[in-house]
Order: sequence, then structure tokens, then C-alpha cells
Amino acid sequence: MTHTTPRPATFTSRDPATGAALADHPVHGPEEIARAVHRGRAVQARWAALPASGRRAALLRWKRRLAAELDAVAGAVAAETGKPRQDAELEVLLALGHLDWAARHAGRVLRRRRVGTGLVAADQAATVGYRPLGVIGVIGPWNYPVYTPMGSLGYALAAGNAVVFKPSEYTPGTGVLLAESFDAAVPEFAGLFAVVTGAGATGAALARSGVDKVAFTGSPGTARKVMAVCAETLTPFLAECGGKDAVIVTADADLDAAADAIVWGAMGNAGQTCAGVERVYAVREVHEELCRRVAERARALRPGTGPDASYGPMTMPAQAEVVRRHVRTALADGARAVLAGPEEPAGPFLTPVVLADVPEDSAALTEETFGPVVVVNAVADVAEAVRRADASRYALGAAVFAGSGRAGARIAARLRAGAVSVNSVLGFAAVPALPFGGSGDSGFGRVHGAEGLRAFAAPQSVTVRRFAAPVDLTSFRTPAAVKARAVGLVRGLHRRR
Repeated sequence: MTHTTPRPATFTSRDPATGAALADHPVHGPEEIARAVHRGRAVQARWAALPASGRRAALLRWKRRLAAELDAVAGAVAAETGKPRQDAELEVLLALGHLDWAARHAGRVLRRRRVGTGLVAADQAATVGYRPLGVIGVIGPWNYPVYTPMGSLGYALAAGNAVVFKPSEYTPGTGVLLAESFDAAVPEFAGLFAVVTGAGATGAALARSGVDKVAFTGSPGTARKVMAVCAETLTPFLAECGGKDAVIVTADADLDAAADAIVWGAMGNAGQTCAGVERVYAVREVHEELCRRVAERARALRPGTGPDASYGPMTMPAQAEVVRRHVRTALADGARAVLAGPEEPAGPFLTPVVLADVPEDSAALTEETFGPVVVVNAVADVAEAVRRADASRYALGAAVFAGSGRAGARIAARLRAGAVSVNSVLGFAAVPALPFGGSGDSGFGRVHGAEGLRAFAAPQSVTVRRFAAPVDLTSFRTPAAVKARAVGLVRGLHRRR
């Protein structure tokens, strides 16, 4: 007789700073997920039938409701992630900007448009349009539980789809609050945006549930597992898997501005940002001075839970040990501690660490650290900085600090990263019109912007014959000699043009 371990009915979300219980949430399995997908598909048919202006109006109602409920949403984010309240508020505001952009621009981006036909098909009129995919499964992260999934949620809904969202098991309450807010703002389409909660098994069940695409944010290892599940049914898959973002600092850069941005990009949210700063390559002439200024600013930061805390705890308890291991390994490999106290005590709060002269094959430079640690290495010139920045298996974001924006933009164009900021860090994250995503272990596909809307739609090409062609090349009735003359004529035109 075969015995199976029963699935637990609930799990508990906890305050990462104290471990105190916040709330219990159901562990949803295949049956509950199937019901959510089935209901979403039924509602989606009516949603897709709306004109773009109707979806726009509904999503803007949701946006306004989220803005009115900002205190509650930011409170849920702060409670579940441990980040300071102001950081949580900023996250929600950025998400609202993306929802607003998707709602207002989906009609323009996805409407049917005419395209040229060329010589051979001159008798045809050609158009391309975009249809909703159906139901989108979204698997979200814990570090930015509103902003990051909104790049899929808002854009998928704006493109005419339904969504079933599995938030991280560390931030389930935030996901539930988002869905409740949608249903309250758009009650006539209740169920179009559903939330299922649980850990990895719930995500796998969502990927197997018959959704029409899965949008995933998380680690490369987990992405490979989810992608393997999607491959069973050829379900399309979009992955954003983190980064090891580099900053390049030239000899004529404003070092104060660079240091200030580097510390914010590396230490904000306790370093738990997929496109946060983890590596810095400064030309040798300014390296030591930049190290000094970065350390000076980082030294003033204080992790904690109070209103004066610079950042909060590590949200995932296991990540703190990863950070400690990277620092220990780097120092053992010969790195220099520009700023680092004694061995970090156990617990979720980590103080800032600034390292220099770290070997390029050390884990602190090859693996995603995801903590308040930044490596500042010296390079001979910008060419070496570009080579080292691009040597990572990650290619998500990057930044360049140079004497002028034009010079910085030229350097940015040489980088492999999917998004680059010049004379700032993470500038692209606040611009909804810009696509966001990477390559390599950072994943593939894009969210945000027009590309993000099209990621959740299926292009459909249509041709309409406008008149009878003088020479019909697609008919058996056209004599071979006539076809040969037409082929010769078109060939000659191409040889001359």
C-alpha cells in the first residue's frame, strides 16, 4: 500500500526581523489552481471583448484605488519584507507608474497597423495586430513584491489577459491585498486577477495548470525548474533571474555623485535588489579615492527596524549566510576590506561591507551576493572595465559614471547588460516606457514598455488581396514563360537597387 504525505493546509508568513507570525495562508494545490485558471478564462473572454478604452478605464480605476490604499499596501510590504516604510512606499509609487503607463498605452501599442508588402506582394494589403494570450501565470519575488510583479500583472491585464498570481511564500499577504484591491475597483471583472499561495509546489502546479504563458522572477536555479515544467506542454516562459550588476567609473567622473549612487544601489533594501550594484570597476587613477568616499558613506548606514534605519533585515534567513560566505571567501582569496567589521553575528541584520582587490574568480564577483556588500576593483582603463563587466554570466543592468552623459552613453552602448544608467543607478527602473530584462543567467524576455505589452500578446498577420496581380505567381494557370519574365524583371530590380 502506498502512503503519501498529506499537503499542509496552511503556512505562516513571518516578520523577517523578529520571526513573529504575521498571518496564515492556504497552501493551494492543483485543484484550487485549476479552478482559478478556469474562472479567469471565463472572465477573460469578456475582458478581451472590451475596447482598449474600456480596459484602460478599468485599470485606471484600480490604479486610483491602490493609490488611495497606499498606506495599507506599503504596510503589508514593510511587514513581510522588513524594509523601511518609506522604501515600501516608494516601491508602491513606482508600481503605480507602471500600471498607469500600461493602461494608457496598450491600445496604441497593440492596435492593428499596416505594414509594407514589397514588390512581389504589391497586390496585397498587410496588417499586423496583437491578440491576448488568455490566462497568464505570474510567479513573483519577495524582494519587491509589488513593483516587480506589476511588470507582468499590469501589462498582462492591459493586453487583455487574465492573471493567476503566485506571490512568494515570504510575501503572500501583499499578493492577496493586490487581488482584493482589483476586485473592489473592478467588481464586474472579479476573478480576472486571482492569487494562489504556497511555496515551490504551488508554483509548479501553476506552471502545469494550462495557463497560456508563465512569467517568472527568481533565481536562475528555480527558473530552470519552472521552465522544465513549462516545456512539458510547450507553455511559453518569461524569466527575470537577477543580476550581478556592474558600475564603471571613469577618471573624469564626479566621484561624489558616483559614491553616493553606488552606496544607495548596493545597500538599499539591504542589497536585495536584482538590478542592484554588486561590482564596481574604477580606473586606477581614481580607485582609491572612490573607495574612500564609498566607505565613508556606507559607514554611516544603520540596519534596523526603526524610523531612522537605513535598511531592514535580510528577508530570507538563508541569504544572510550566503552573504557572509561571499565576504569570508573574498578575504581568504586576498581581497582587502575597505569597510568591514568583525565577523557578522548571527541574525538577519547585516552591516555594510566594501571590498577591494577581489579576484575576479571569487564568489563575491561571480555569484549573486544579494546583500549589503559591494566590490570596488581597479582597472587600467575603460576597455578593461567593459571586459570585466561583460565577463559575468549575468547581464541584467549596469551603470556608467563619466565626465559627460554623451561619453557615458558611448560606454553604455558597449555593454551586454539589458539596461544601463549613465551618471545614476537604476534610472531605467523608474521609466515605464523602457523594456527591462537581461540575458544569460539573468533570464530572457522583457517586461515594461511596448515590448512588455507585446510579451503578453500574440501577433497576428493578415493580408487582404486588393486587386488582381498583373502576373499571378501563385497560380498554376499562369504560363511558365510569363512567370519567368516576371522573375527576371524583379531580379533585375533587386540587382540595381
